[in-house]
Amino acid sequence: MDEAYVPTERAVGFNLLPLQSSGGTRRWLATYTDENGTTKFSIELKAPATPEAANPSLSTGAFHAEAGSNPLPLLQSLKKALEAKHMPKQTKQAEVLPFEYMILGDHQSRSSSGSFSHNPGGNWIATKIFLAGDQAEVYLNLNPELHQAEFSIKDADYGDAVLAELAKVL
Repeated sequence: MDEAYVPTERAVGFNLLPLQSSGGTRRWLATYTDENGTTKFSIELKAPATPEAANPSLSTGAFHAEAGSNPLPLLQSLKKALEAKHMPKQTKQAEVLPFEYMILGDHQSRSSSGSFSHNPGGNWIATKIFLAGDQAEVYLNLNPELHQAEFSIKDADYGDAVLAELAKVL
């Protein structure tokens, strides 16, 4: 199945390369490049709990800062896609930004409009990320086979908060 990435206005795509994963935790290096430079960070997703758990699709993860990253290219693109009103100012840098996430769908296909479906199947994992104690939400969709991922808008009301949180590790 051909799953070429098609950009949409309400999402920002970036490259995804696998890193060493172990113990049910998957890791990737994420890079976003435009004419202004390259933003780099890594993504870590712990496997969701067993089906017997109260919420089997909820788990934890983290974004990790990467040396040599220029945050502005990705932040500027995310500002537009997430309908944020302001760029973060005086952000306190962090090495790790933990979050909770929920798998919305696995083995999904992505349409040119950016929506996901299990029919036909595909290699996309659709997730919703909860940042800042559930004060900011954004979709993080990953296609490890295509080496592609994207952040897409959950709700414009979260735009500024999502940017402020991501700026800590970008």
